[in-house]
Amino acid sequence: MDQAFDEIYKAYAQDVYRFALRLSGSESLAEDILQDTMLKAITSIDSFKGGCSMKTWLCTIARNEYLNHVKRMDNRGLPLDAAREASGDDDPFSMAENAELAVQIHRVLHRLEEPYREVFSLRVFAELKYDDIGSIFGQSANWASVTYFRAKKKLIAMLKEEGIL
Repeated sequence: MDQAFDEIYKAYAQDVYRFALRLSGSESLAEDILQDTMLKAITSIDSFKGGCSMKTWLCTIARNEYLNHVKRMDNRGLPLDAAREASGDDDPFSMAENAELAVQIHRVLHRLEEPYREVFSLRVFAELKYDDIGSIFGQSANWASVTYFRAKKKLIAMLKEEGIL
């Protein structure tokens, strides 16, 4: 089992680290998330059913680890890590030029109902393909694409209501 885990680590650690770095914007936090993710993966490998790729599963764990970190920081009254900019120019996160604005956008995102919030986060932060997102939810890639589009539309409307956009 150690050898199998070593192979998984070698194959996916860099991808998980880059994903965590994109989420957190902090190299040290990204390293912590990577380590926590790999620890959680090795202790719960039996729960991996193969419904998605190993990379998707690991990035989902990493995302949850990051969100747990954010919740811990929020509960302590410390500033949240800024939401990271997304790669697309048409994405509302691309306008987040400073940490305060990024936090406002991130908080609006968390008010978005499910599955929109999760699909949006997986697409933007995890940069997952629609096929992978669909498989996580037991749906098609088309469902994931439509849900992402609707989530983005709802998020933009919420940001306009808040006066952020």
